[in-house]
Amino acid sequence: MSRDVFEKGLAIRKETLGKEFVEASFASADDFNRPMQELVTEYCWGAVWGREELPRKTRSMLNLAMLSCLNRPHELRMHLKGALRNGVTRTEIREVLLQVAIYGGIPAGVDSFRVAREVFAEVDAAAAAE
Repeated sequence: MSRDVFEKGLAIRKETLGKEFVEASFASADDFNRPMQELVTEYCWGAVWGREELPRKTRSMLNLAMLSCLNRPHELRMHLKGALRNGVTRTEIREVLLQVAIYGGIPAGVDSFRVAREVFAEVDAAAAAE
């Protein structure tokens, strides 16, 4: 594992998904799943998200579309919060999910809208509590 790429990935992952979430992921890792955490951090977040050819906002919107089409609600929930941190607006998220409904199927779009509304409610509640 490249330590530099890993560290770059760790920083980007924390900035996008939140420091608490990422640190909790590593803290709860065991001998079985720690290699997966390391792989994701280095290759996904360091080697790919660390490239400068696409802005993070664009990468976030692409992830939302792909995760919606793949029916991955847990990952979608996490990346919706990350997209908001990366400057994607709720209007842009809506437009991405409408695109998903057309090209990925209405059920994928419906489920993704439902998850997005739940995430927005959580984000709003957390902001109101501060």
